Amino acid sequence: MDSVDRHVTRWAAFWRDDPAFDPEVEGALVRIHDIMKWSRRADVAAFAASEDFTLEDYKTLHALMVQPHPVEATPAQLADATHVTRAAMTSRLDRLAAAGLVTREVDPHDRRQVLIRPTAAGREAWNKYVFEGIERDKQLMSALSRDELVQLNVLLRKVLTSLE
Repeated sequence: MDSVDRHVTRWAAFWRDDPAFDPEVEGALVRIHDIMKWSRRADVAAFAASEDFTLEDYKTLHALMVQPHPVEATPAQLADATHVTRAAMTSRLDRLAAAGLVTREVDPHDRRQVLIRPTAAGREAWNKYVFEGIERDKQLMSALSRDELVQLNVLLRKVLTSLE
């Protein structure tokens, strides 16, 4: 038994006469939530000691590097990709530009827009941290065999495509 089994057992006792409660649905969703909580905590801990490069800095660079056109993006595109407000993105970009990790340039085709581009130092910082994150993710899922990971992805893909 894990902590979610205990949670579901408590809930099942409370809802024992209500057919709306499905312990398998509850268990799956709570487990997904808890796994993501562990992942977020590991990411926060990985950046906690660094004063000059934050998790938010990394997430912004990551969005810039993996968005559909990884050469440049507008601040609005980056805000959307990272699920933050445009004001928050402006603060993030101020910090990254001051650190020499991104540049801001007026779009030559539309002077109303600003284009954000990673610098060589920005690419280097992203490369360092992305591979550390990949290792954290592998560790998080290390209890599963390769075949089990494939099976998990098949099942989660099925759920996600039904929602999309």
